[in-house]
Amino acid sequence: MKSKPALTVRQYPCERCPLQDYPHFQPHEKEEVEFLSGFKMGELVADVGSTVLGEGTSSAHLFTVLSGWAFRYKTLEDGRRQILNYVLPGDLIGLQGSVMKEMQHSVEALSPMVLCMFQRDKLPNLFRSFPSIAYDITWLASREEQMLDEILLSVGRRSALERAAYLFAFIYQRAKSVGMVKNDKLIVPLRQQHVADTLGLSIVHTNKTLKKLAARGALRWLDRGCEVLSHQMLLDISRWQGLPAAPRPYI
Repeated sequence: MKSKPALTVRQYPCERCPLQDYPHFQPHEKEEVEFLSGFKMGELVADVGSTVLGEGTSSAHLFTVLSGWAFRYKTLEDGRRQILNYVLPGDLIGLQGSVMKEMQHSVEALSPMVLCMFQRDKLPNLFRSFPSIAYDITWLASREEQMLDEILLSVGRRSALERAAYLFAFIYQRAKSVGMVKNDKLIVPLRQQHVADTLGLSIVHTNKTLKKLAARGALRWLDRGCEVLSHQMLLDISRWQGLPAAPRPYI
């Protein structure tokens, strides 16, 4: 039985947010930090397999990931699943529920997670009082759209090998920006079914494709995940230029 995420008392004051230690994130002004501190309710702790947000539900909260991995997905009535994107530290989730009244996709934890929880009903006050933070939220939403554009291009036009290489190169670059890459290597907590559900391939085709990447020395598949061994090889195979290096906002 899957455990439910649990709200904890505040352990990470906004003034000492661990995300500010990464140069990939733009710093906040003092007044912005003070507002965000009042906007925040506490932290949500989620175990592997927990549903942080469910499709068709209405959440009173927004979340920023402090640590851990998750994925966004949609399902068909017969249970078939399409993974839309992966969630890493610094990502804002739940905004769709604020605009659409209910979530149009689900978010599930791939690893233990800690998330900052914000009060959604204070969002109008944020837009009125802090246009700089409102712009940051708009930027984050636009960035998510940009990433989905690239993923759709990958599923629609790249070969199976190129798709898989792109996926792991994309994840590697995002993980590196938040300190998850050690000695140029990264352990990604994905099973082959996750990869198949992301790339739109059968599990058999996915297995064969990943074996090709492993044979070239780009990846090494483990019992409960995959190790990225050669980021450059993944870029070369996918013919992808990589993510922009410019700093990005966070909430």
